[in-house]
Amino acid sequence: MKISILTLFPEMFHGVFSHSILKQAQEKEIVEFNVINFRDYTEDRHGRVDDYPYGGGGGMVLTPQPVFDAVDDLKTSGTDDYKKQRVVLLCPQGEPYSQKKAEELAKEEHLVLICGHYEGYDERIREHVITDEISIGDYVLTGGEIGAMVISDSITRLLPGALGNAKSAVTDSHSTGLLEYPHYTRPAVFRGLQVPDILLSGHHERIEMWRHQQALKRTFERRPDMLERLPLSKEDNHYLQELKSKEIND
Repeated sequence: MKISILTLFPEMFHGVFSHSILKQAQEKEIVEFNVINFRDYTEDRHGRVDDYPYGGGGGMVLTPQPVFDAVDDLKTSGTDDYKKQRVVLLCPQGEPYSQKKAEELAKEEHLVLICGHYEGYDERIREHVITDEISIGDYVLTGGEIGAMVISDSITRLLPGALGNAKSAVTDSHSTGLLEYPHYTRPAVFRGLQVPDILLSGHHERIEMWRHQQALKRTFERRPDMLERLPLSKEDNHYLQELKSKEIND
């Protein structure tokens, strides 16, 4: 998979892409990151990529020309893969980012992420260049770079071979629609705190049932809104009713 990032601050990505899973995925040729300074495409002799908004108002607006030309260049250069691209605008007005969206984007051959700065984008970029608008949360950042890092990381770990254990991504919080169950490791007793006996039993079927119920419990306690979107089984609903009854009695 190829992920191209259009930014005014390419140096911000060096540290993030040079460590851990993202570094390993590049070394295995699972993903290729292409960080592009779209200031290189401006036709302004002073290197400007922004201007005052028509109609007045505060802040500066990114001009369309550098972004249009940078995306056009990706479409016409390189291999055929670069022509099959999904172009994402990082924007506080965009669709809230989710694990489901990450799984969708991970199926693409070429993803282009556009990082904005200043007051916003010239609307013609939004209308004629992009395929998606994504927001990583209901808050405003200085630019889209951190959002692009979030998206790159969440997608890369879903690509086959990126993680040492293929089951890790499948059982992560949000991948199943539930928050993930608690984890424990050695020692079995630490400062008098005991690992749950079920995990030491060796009974895999009961362990899986315990983990599923713990995931339900954690989601019920922390993110009950997520349960409303899930097709719960009869057993799940019964267990949740027990939790609700206990909560009322407590």
